[in-house]
Amino acid sequence: MKSNHVTLKDIARILELSPSTVSRALKDHPDINEETKKLVKTFAEKVNYRPNALALSLRRQKTNTIGLIIPEIVHHFFSSVISGIEDLAYGEGYNVMICQSNENYQREVIDTQALIDHRVDGILVSVSKTTRDFSHLKNAYENGIPMVFFDRICEDIKTDRVITDDFKGASIATSHLIERGCQKILHLSAPQHLMIGSQRKEGYVHALKEHGIEIDEELIVKCDTRDYVFSMQEHLLKLIKEKQITGIFGVNDSTAIAAMQVLQSAGYKIPEDIKVIGFGDGPNADIAYPPLSTVEQKGYETGREAMRLLLQRLENPGIEINFSTKVLTPTLKHRQST
Repeated sequence: MKSNHVTLKDIARILELSPSTVSRALKDHPDINEETKKLVKTFAEKVNYRPNALALSLRRQKTNTIGLIIPEIVHHFFSSVISGIEDLAYGEGYNVMICQSNENYQREVIDTQALIDHRVDGILVSVSKTTRDFSHLKNAYENGIPMVFFDRICEDIKTDRVITDDFKGASIATSHLIERGCQKILHLSAPQHLMIGSQRKEGYVHALKEHGIEIDEELIVKCDTRDYVFSMQEHLLKLIKEKQITGIFGVNDSTAIAAMQVLQSAGYKIPEDIKVIGFGDGPNADIAYPPLSTVEQKGYETGREAMRLLLQRLENPGIEINFSTKVLTPTLKHRQST
């Protein structure tokens, strides 16, 4: 008999006891004598018996499992979010089931259904770039699954949220470039249907207006990944030359670092010719050449706060709690790229 297939009924049959006696012995029930308890526990340990988690969850109507949907695990921000979530979740007796949408709407739909099918107690979500229809998430929420959005949120579902003050962070980054002498600043932006994309663009625009610099829409270019930068490098270099760009604000660190590499390959010196700043403060920012100035996006705190808000719902199911939005403020990390 394979030990990983041993059930409570198997133990009862082999020891010639009733299943209820075995169950109570394993739980140290006072009605079971010590000799029987010892016999059952010793045998259970020998065959590496594990309770059926699914059966237990069906009886308790609770799985102690949290579902997590993120766009990509390799991104430093999201890996930091996972650490924050897991540190709190495991301390409170919850397991975390992680799904990666890989910035794909269809995968996000499949992931959501998989979490529902696994009867998770709650779901933490950061939506993909390609998600514009949120009916899969609305369906889960309307069927009683508590949900918390973080970083990339769905405004149509009224629930708890944890976000970065992207507007302020972008304003800090752009103002820093201006204060370092930049007047012509290129913004490599994210898709505008995402709140982080629109808020970071608005923060950039606000900083320019606040310093009396005219807005040039040609200097706002949709380009938010490393691959995107390299595929657009000819256009970007032409724009930089024609517009006499002196500063670049990348919507994230990987975009900003890729821009630096393109500039350096074309003979530009950083920060002497052009200053560059990003958003995120992942490990690559510190090891880039030159080290990248950026604004710190607090991934670990984001994950921990999202988990805290979800736990508040799970541990108080019968209590009415007003939905809350936790806003984390990014801070400037000044390095050699500016």
